[in-house]
Amino acid sequence: MTLNPADDAFLDSLRAQLPAACFRDVTPAYLEEPRGHWQGQAAAVLAPGDAAEAAVILKAAHTARVGVVPYAGGTGLVGGQVMPDGPMPMLLSVERMNKVRAIYPQENVVVAEAGVILQDLHEAALAADRLFPMSIAAKGSARVGGILGTNAGGVNVLRYGNTRDLCLGLEVVTPDGRIWNGLTRLRKDNTGYDLRNLMIGSEGTLGLITAAALKLAPRPAAEGTALMAVADPAAALALLSMARARMGEGVSAFELMHRTGFDFLREALPDMRQPWPEPPEWVVLIDIGLGAGLDVNAALEGLFEQALEEGLVDDGMIAQSEQQRADFWELREQIPEANRRIGAISSHDISLPLSVIPEFIEKGGARIAAMGDFRLNCFGHLGDGNLHYNVFPPKGQAKADHAHRLGEVKQAVHDLVHEMGGSVSAEHGIGRLKRGDLERYGDPVKLDMMRAIKQALDPYGIMNPGAVLAAF
Repeated sequence: MTLNPADDAFLDSLRAQLPAACFRDVTPAYLEEPRGHWQGQAAAVLAPGDAAEAAVILKAAHTARVGVVPYAGGTGLVGGQVMPDGPMPMLLSVERMNKVRAIYPQENVVVAEAGVILQDLHEAALAADRLFPMSIAAKGSARVGGILGTNAGGVNVLRYGNTRDLCLGLEVVTPDGRIWNGLTRLRKDNTGYDLRNLMIGSEGTLGLITAAALKLAPRPAAEGTALMAVADPAAALALLSMARARMGEGVSAFELMHRTGFDFLREALPDMRQPWPEPPEWVVLIDIGLGAGLDVNAALEGLFEQALEEGLVDDGMIAQSEQQRADFWELREQIPEANRRIGAISSHDISLPLSVIPEFIEKGGARIAAMGDFRLNCFGHLGDGNLHYNVFPPKGQAKADHAHRLGEVKQAVHDLVHEMGGSVSAEHGIGRLKRGDLERYGDPVKLDMMRAIKQALDPYGIMNPGAVLAAF
């Protein structure tokens, strides 16, 4: 389907229907994405204040066949928030829809608009003595609409699930400018197709999420964090199983880190204090939250002692203060920044069945080694099977020296993931970066169904053209 540019006549017609506050300057920040793969374009940035104003915009775009790029916090890593080419689109920002509409502590529910920043949502929940458990490194700028649009994961998926699992209802503006009021707080509602889950993870290609009813959780009475050195990924998996057997759903996060991550921190962020003078080969970070009357330190000590007896760990440390907990987490959360400064040849957000992860890491290392003298940094959310598996040039060489190898490195990793029953996009989505991967590895029937849904809901292809599926 051929789209038209958002020309002056089209924008003038919107100015006649909308308040001036809806119009924003097209600044560079709106047209960039964190990894610098693409430079976006936009004839205008529109920021509706509510669903009604968003409906005016989308109805006009639908009628005029003008492309619309939904924009939340701009933190996505697969290019879903930028449209680098094609007829000049509008960028539709949710930044003015930034109210926490209501909190229902007895229901453990919060209703928040799409422009609410994740950190602000955390603080609103805490003010009601509740927890919104979804957390990612970009929590200070990521917005509710974006985390729903990409079905973001983060560090607490093991206990609380993906963003999809934390959503009860949605308010959505359809591509033709109608408002779907699906903002239910019900936990059981079997009245037809699950449109909520259709919209979550659709990356703005099927409609614009403007508000959501989200699940809250009781705040744990006590929280604890430990770093434990394990011999290998198989030992880490055994430790995870042991931790869950001892503490059940009290295990909130279980992160795997390789020695390379600590080496990169020392190389790229030398002022960061590290817990070991010489880091172990593999380390897990365990975070737990327990109910009243339970001792988190005793729980972690008991876990360590049993794991030591069974040969799963050989060293460890338990945070003795909130500051030390924060320091432990800072190590994990700064690894992506260290990676960025070192410069990866190819980065991979993958997931695998838990039981095959040790085999994947062994086979993947062998495949990459056969391709050259590369460095690997494998880390991530072991508790839910999500690894960040990144390939770097040898020390002393730059990413640019190996840029021509990106395609073959990525395919080698993704082919192995696919062979072992995994996914080449665990928590970042498809966007524009992985559209080819979706075509290569996606089930043909699934792809046909996705195209049929897109055609039915957005027949002119105005919503985020070129993201997830090729433009019509």
